[in-house]
Amino acid sequence: MAEQPLNGAFYGPSVPPPAPKGYFRRRGHSRGCCCCLLGFFVKAIIALIVILGIAALIFWLIVRPRPIKFHVTQASLTRFEHTSPDNILRYNLSLTVSVRNPNKRIGVYYDRIEAHAYYDGKRFSSATLTPFYQGHKNTTVLRPMFQGQNLVIFNAGESRTYNEETIAGVYDIEIKFRLRVRFKLGDLKTRRIKPKVNCDDLRLPLSTLNGTTTFSTILPLKCDFDF
Repeated sequence: MAEQPLNGAFYGPSVPPPAPKGYFRRRGHSRGCCCCLLGFFVKAIIALIVILGIAALIFWLIVRPRPIKFHVTQASLTRFEHTSPDNILRYNLSLTVSVRNPNKRIGVYYDRIEAHAYYDGKRFSSATLTPFYQGHKNTTVLRPMFQGQNLVIFNAGESRTYNEETIAGVYDIEIKFRLRVRFKLGDLKTRRIKPKVNCDDLRLPLSTLNGTTTFSTILPLKCDFDF
């Protein structure tokens, strides 16, 4: 027998109330606003990129920035002696390096200049040079010197290479400059950047007492300037 509703009321399935008038129209309007804002931001970003690109092109056309040029013009190696078992390398190396700023409108502040000497990938000496300012289209001469002794441990392969080069009388030396520089354009100065200058493939003969030398790198040697 079917149950009778209390007080004569009938309870059927729950029916949600109808949506307010204009509800779906407001939701569609919200989506449209979001799409409009997104489109606006995309267009603004594209316009900003285009403006920056045009500004960079105009700057390049006016200033024409060119990289600084480093060349090793002279080198003298009068001592390069490694002894064992104490693994002490004794050396006497002097260089003349020309630094050319080819820019017409850009000056360079060299706030820090460090020169490092390497043999077979091992640093054996360092020198800190005097900071200076270099004007437009100017050439400055640096004369780093490496003299003294240092602990340098060779493995079997490195010892073999050293012995072979000692017999030949020519050593493969690498000079690396580590810089902190600022560029000056008019009254504007950039923040400090840290470019690297590598002078590789520098084959230096050991100078003898009578001044004669064997085959070496033909100077000047161009160094790689890397921002």
